[in-house]
Amino acid sequence: MSISTEKLFAGDPRTIARAISLVENYGSGSAELMKAVFPRTGNAKIIGITGAPGAGKSSLVDKLAMYYKEAGKRVGIICVDPSSPFSGGAILGDRIRMSTLGTDPNIFIRSMATRGNLGGLSRATVDAVAILDAAGFDFVIVETVGVGQDEVEIVKAADVSVVVLVPGMGDDIQAIKAGIMEIGDVFVINKADREGVLRTQKELDALLSLAHRPDMWHAPVVKTVATENKGIEDLSAAIDSYVEFQGSSSHSGDRRKSIALWRLTELLQERLLKELLNRNGASERLENLAAEVAEKKIDPYSAVEEILSS
Repeated sequence: MSISTEKLFAGDPRTIARAISLVENYGSGSAELMKAVFPRTGNAKIIGITGAPGAGKSSLVDKLAMYYKEAGKRVGIICVDPSSPFSGGAILGDRIRMSTLGTDPNIFIRSMATRGNLGGLSRATVDAVAILDAAGFDFVIVETVGVGQDEVEIVKAADVSVVVLVPGMGDDIQAIKAGIMEIGDVFVINKADREGVLRTQKELDALLSLAHRPDMWHAPVVKTVATENKGIEDLSAAIDSYVEFQGSSSHSGDRRKSIALWRLTELLQERLLKELLNRNGASERLENLAAEVAEKKIDPYSAVEEILSS
């Protein structure tokens, strides 16, 4: 598949969609495409929206994107969906709740599968973010799967990580278990018209007072009712304040270096695995060993050692 970088950088929607499909399927020329894309990145604000299922992340993304669009900005949205364990494709597909945004020329929406990646973000998702950045979008919003502990990976792709909680769902305790407290730059209590919002805010404030971030940022707590479009402007202001803080912080270089190290490690693992499986007879050997492991004839560790030694 040949991708016109000229059309891509001009923001042509079809070319963007084809470019994302190319990197998602690791097609021929995807590495060359990303080499051309990389120098054009670094202009968009990358916002990660994460949190427990049912927290209203999709509604929040919908209203935040609309807010930016009305301010004259171009917005790219990537919805990271759970993968089918058999086909590897996204289960949920494009979000029906965002269908009103889908026809807007200044908003681009794409659903992507996690591909079984334990952090909820596949390598292709990070590449897709880079493509939207290079295509001239002002904001790229990544909405993650919403499965608890896997959410912490969002920090490796976003400039700002927004953690969404809901009153009365026990999200505060779940957040501690998942390590979300450490990666949240902005906290949102959505559905703030529900009973128990003050209790949730007090517990959240207490937990945040115990957290000691190396950059000394004190994460703000914003209350929203996304379905009624309440608190969206406050959320935007909180996001802007962290971006401004990050730009002046001496720790911003450390974060960028950590992200770069993670990306290099991910690419290296994928490349080495691909080269290993492309060896003569390696894929067939893997299939045979998988059958033997399934029948308890050999343990997985011995099987891996056999593949590496062959």
